[in-house]
Amino acid sequence: MADRDIRIPSQLPVWSEEGFVLFPGTMAALVIDEDTAKFASERIARDDGLVAIAVEVESEEAPEGAEEKHGEGTEIEWGPIGVAAKIVRVAKERGGETTMLLEGLARVELGVITQEEPYAIASVSVQPEPKPPYSAKVAALAMEAKKLSREILSMLPNVPNEIGEQIQAMTEPGKLADLLAFRVPAPTEEKRAALEATVLEERLELVVQMLGRRRELLDVSSKIDGAVRAQVGKQEREHMLRGRMRAIQKELNALARQKAGEDPDEDDDEQNGAKVLKKRLDEVELSKEVRAQVEKELKRLASLPQASPEVSVARTWLTWIADLPWGKVTPDNTDVGNAQAQLDKDHNGLEKVKKRIAEYLAVRSLKKDLKGPILCLIGPPGVGKTSLGQSIAKAMGRKFVRVSLGGVRDEAEVRGHRRTYVGALPGRFVQAMKRAGTSNPVMLLDEIDKMGSGAQGDPSAALLEVLDPEQNHAFADHYLEVPLDLSKVLFLATANGFDGIPAPLRDRMEIIEIPSYTVDEKIAIAREHLVPKQAEVHGLSDVTITFTRAALERIVLRHTREAGVRGLERRLAEVCRGLAVERVSGALPTGGAAIERVIDAPEIETLLGPDKILPEAPDRTALPGVAAGLAWTPVGGEVLFVETTSMPGHGKLILTGQLGDVMRESAQAATSYVRAHASELGLPADPLAGLDVHIHLPAGGTPKDGPSAGVTLFTALVSLLTGVRVRDDVAMTGEATLRGRVLPVGGIKEKVLAAIRMGMKRVILPKKCARDLADIPEEALKGLEVVLVERMEEVLAAALVKPLSVTSTAPTDPVPQSPPSAAV
Repeated sequence: MADRDIRIPSQLPVWSEEGFVLFPGTMAALVIDEDTAKFASERIARDDGLVAIAVEVESEEAPEGAEEKHGEGTEIEWGPIGVAAKIVRVAKERGGETTMLLEGLARVELGVITQEEPYAIASVSVQPEPKPPYSAKVAALAMEAKKLSREILSMLPNVPNEIGEQIQAMTEPGKLADLLAFRVPAPTEEKRAALEATVLEERLELVVQMLGRRRELLDVSSKIDGAVRAQVGKQEREHMLRGRMRAIQKELNALARQKAGEDPDEDDDEQNGAKVLKKRLDEVELSKEVRAQVEKELKRLASLPQASPEVSVARTWLTWIADLPWGKVTPDNTDVGNAQAQLDKDHNGLEKVKKRIAEYLAVRSLKKDLKGPILCLIGPPGVGKTSLGQSIAKAMGRKFVRVSLGGVRDEAEVRGHRRTYVGALPGRFVQAMKRAGTSNPVMLLDEIDKMGSGAQGDPSAALLEVLDPEQNHAFADHYLEVPLDLSKVLFLATANGFDGIPAPLRDRMEIIEIPSYTVDEKIAIAREHLVPKQAEVHGLSDVTITFTRAALERIVLRHTREAGVRGLERRLAEVCRGLAVERVSGALPTGGAAIERVIDAPEIETLLGPDKILPEAPDRTALPGVAAGLAWTPVGGEVLFVETTSMPGHGKLILTGQLGDVMRESAQAATSYVRAHASELGLPADPLAGLDVHIHLPAGGTPKDGPSAGVTLFTALVSLLTGVRVRDDVAMTGEATLRGRVLPVGGIKEKVLAAIRMGMKRVILPKKCARDLADIPEEALKGLEVVLVERMEEVLAAALVKPLSVTSTAPTDPVPQSPPSAAV
């Protein structure tokens, strides 16, 4: 068995390939078809990829008694001895071929076939390998095998010395015989004989015979080569004469150009291209290290024959070096007021980002060698993270370049491919620098949380060097193999949430959270940006389209439910398409004086159809036992309804709706609090006696977790048991403790905005979250009553349609505050 500690089961699938013999301790890569690839992938997924590799033989070569051994009527397709092997990997190559890498583990005897479809499975038994001490004959045969292998390697061209040293250093005769039998070219029958030789002396004798025949064949081949070289000499002389003829033709062309008044020293296309490339490289400001590598590559290019494939590789590399913006920078516009005005013109809100850019420009004006910041904008889709990068570049007077990282699973996309591969290219960052044409662009790393990892490595780990200010001044791309300065780049990453960003990568970036837009902000964005844009897109640029505030509010609240404005833009595009139909049909005048089209709220139903989103709260909370809670998600805030019901039972608590562990514990804590304080709540001593309570959160296909549903679960449970329903215009959030305290949670702005979108008039929040209300514009809070609470009793007083006679049970000892939650 191989040195690796892998247990070989008593039954294995059997696979064979015509003319292929694998030996223990060796590895082989094979080109396979689709069926084999499917089989190999299945084996990798199960049983560690173990399989028995058999040697195909003619049916008449099958050993005697095979029918009794393998099953009557079974056609034997392989010999009695095979190799237990591990399928290391299955990969799709660049040429479209699929390869399978096998590692031989141990000789096995193939036994009874226990399954034939969809592939054969046979019982196997591992054949033990001989152990030391070895006989003198074994030692002599091993020495002879090493001697023959050394002679054969000396007759082969371009064989690394390490191969011969590895063979000479082997001390185990069995492994030596297996390695040489696998490596030496020989007929399949001879290799099969060596595989089936379980006696070590016999195996070594067979291997020595194979090596001897190979050496004789190489001797004869060497003599034939000598005779062929003599014949090739004539062809070489012809080639030399043709070269001289090309030189003469070149001189004649030069004379013709001189007579025509052109530059006689102008060379042919190939040489002229090389001169132009060298001239470009001479004009580039390169560091000493890069310049030395360029000069070395230029000398190598000049010495290569024009027909050599290395010419294209060297010239492509030099072209990339010449195209990169070494030392080229665009001057920054450090006028803070101008930058602020540009950002305000392009985007509403986003004050945190604008403030950070203003700070950077202010410091940049004081310190010229300031390194570029690495910012990460995290927020729901459609809030303008990507377009913000273009506005920042415009405000600073820099070039803008975007690098999409969503779905990237290959480390080479970041670091590039090594030049040894055909069609190798630099990574995305080098390509972006080439597109930018400057060393200090604004580089947007879009969807950085959507990267993955696979067999080709982890691109997020490769990004650590790119986004580390202490390392990115000498970024090492595998293709360039020279340091590239990325320290002047202003990196701006975007993401929808924290979960997809590894902690080391997150630690290297300055996180700025982009909240959801308020209704007023959406209306302003629609008027200033979206409506003019869609009017131009739909050929209505000569029409002044004016939406009343009521019309835009109806679109925002009744036809979209989102944190950003992408859905709003689609609805506005639909309206513009309707106006285009009016224009074509003649209902909307064309030409002449300025045309204005005013759209009011009642007309929205004609253009967009009936309202898509209707208030749910009055219907959902019409019965006791239902309460509206507020949740935070990566795409903005949401309103989730907690529904409860009771039935005859034995005090059992049933929780459904794909709830996580933390939310289940919150439900249990709420139940315990109600049972412990039943008398204060006006309930029987054991309110759950003879009852089973079922708590459900609809949208069961969506996982839900977090502590901030505690007060909602408590309120819904009390409403169910007291028969007093919850107000239909109230939503709440907060973590509830067993002592009746209400603790702070996170995502307050998104949650409050979600309540506003749902049409809620009152929001119940933990008192310690009052500081988070400063992030919400005052206009958004108009018409909304915010109730700040510290205890459960205050929650019930604000949430239920009529008060309960509740006695406060506030503890005198302080209760530790839990960290804010950023989930439900």
